[in-house]
Amino acid sequence: MKLLTSVFAGLLFGLGMAISGMMDPARVIGFLDLAGEWDPSLAFVMGGALLVFMPGYFLLVKPRRRSLLGEPIVAVPASELDRRLIGGAALFGLGWGLVGICPGPALSLISSGQPMIMLFIAAMVTGILLVDKIWVRVRERASQHSAA
Repeated sequence: MKLLTSVFAGLLFGLGMAISGMMDPARVIGFLDLAGEWDPSLAFVMGGALLVFMPGYFLLVKPRRRSLLGEPIVAVPASELDRRLIGGAALFGLGWGLVGICPGPALSLISSGQPMIMLFIAAMVTGILLVDKIWVRVRERASQHSAA
C-alpha cells in the first residue's frame, strides 16, 4: 500500500507540474529573469499551491503523530545555516537560473526524451556523486586533524 501511495503521489505531483507549466524551462527562466521580460505566472502557481496546502497542513497533518498509513510523522528540526547549506543553495539556484530546470521537474521531463534533459540528468547525477566523494574526503581529513 505504501508503494502504491507513493507512486500515486508522484504521478499527481508530476501531473500538477506539467499542467502548471513549471516543467517548461522557458517559463522558469522567464520567471527568474527579474531584469528582463519577467513572467510572474509561476508566482501565481506557487501562491495557489500554498493556499491549497497550508489549511490542509495545519488542520490535518501538523496535529497528527502518524500518517494515514500508520507511519510516524517525524518533526524535522531547523538546521543551522552553515557554509555547506549556503553553498549548496547558491549552487542550486545558480544552476536553476542558468538552465531553467529544477531537479524535480527534470525527472518528470525524462519522458520527453529531449537530449538537453538527458544531459541535465547526467550532470546532476555526476554532481551528486562528486560532492558525495569530496564530502567524505573532507570529513576524513577533518577527523584526522582533530585526532592529531
